[in-house]
Amino acid sequence: MSDIDTTRPPGSSSVSTRAAGHPPVPPYDPELEAVLAAMHPTISPITLADLPTVRAEDRRMAGEAVQRLAQRGFTLTEVTVDTADGAQLPMTLIQGPHTTPRSPLIYYIHGGGMMLGTRWSSYETFAEWIDRYGAVVATVEYRLAPEHPYPTPQEDCYSGLAWLREHGPEYGLAPDKVLVAGISAGGGLAASVTLMARSRGGPSLAGQLLLGPMLDDRAVTASSRQFTTGLWNSSENATGWRALLGRLAAGEHVPATAAPARNADFTDLPPTYIEVGSAEVFRDECAAYATRIWEAGGQAELHVWAGGFHGFDTHAHTSVAQAALEARYSWMNRTLGFTGVHPSA
Repeated sequence: MSDIDTTRPPGSSSVSTRAAGHPPVPPYDPELEAVLAAMHPTISPITLADLPTVRAEDRRMAGEAVQRLAQRGFTLTEVTVDTADGAQLPMTLIQGPHTTPRSPLIYYIHGGGMMLGTRWSSYETFAEWIDRYGAVVATVEYRLAPEHPYPTPQEDCYSGLAWLREHGPEYGLAPDKVLVAGISAGGGLAASVTLMARSRGGPSLAGQLLLGPMLDDRAVTASSRQFTTGLWNSSENATGWRALLGRLAAGEHVPATAAPARNADFTDLPPTYIEVGSAEVFRDECAAYATRIWEAGGQAELHVWAGGFHGFDTHAHTSVAQAALEARYSWMNRTLGFTGVHPSA
């Protein structure tokens, strides 16, 4: 989710406009500051009352995404995922003209603060993976909070991963090593799915790619309190966690599969990539998550991009976004064993 700070004058420093009593905040990257100034104001902060309106727009954008992917020559195969509670969810397998049995399989989980989005949200990101790696991308329509609180979104996403292991070969896929990837809330769900796969003996994972992930419900870090306005601010973050946790938010024990930052065992996790901006709510929980993996002897690559707001990487014309994409693709190249030779060659 990205929402514009309508209280900040265009071009102003995020430090100079901090509210009295709140901690100072890092400034935005100058190019990104200009991006914000050029944007039209949107609803901010998002509240539960806004969900019907925003979800309607999400559905409209999903239709456009499907059309654009088809125009690019991608093949979309619709499948049905059975969940543990008896629901049936749509999942789409997306591939380009260069897919081969050796192509990597990427399981993509969309963002939206646990409350919003569709499996087509931020489709431009995974479309690039298909073009670059000849990858097959699978993306599931998990059920959203607050109508479907924890553990439904997590179990839905795990069911999609389990489907790939059981049925993937029927569709020419080789799900022996899947890269799990997610953006924002989808990054948090990807981390949850990774923990679930480890504890349940699930599919082997090549890695977890966590882009601005939503990991910690406790709001105990400095960054979780610094950003009271702007793009996915502390108020919206609290709303998303309350929607997901339901009665657990009232003080009952919150398990690590709901909020991965609460995990106590970081051993035996696959290679992990974490990307976050210095000017967003999730900054400190991302740094802490990578640190816990290192402390457990695991492999994690962490990038905190100076002046980056939540979702800054989608503004590819800026220098900081270009640097972030280069670093991300470097990690993906190494993790997927990509040498620059297309799988179809």
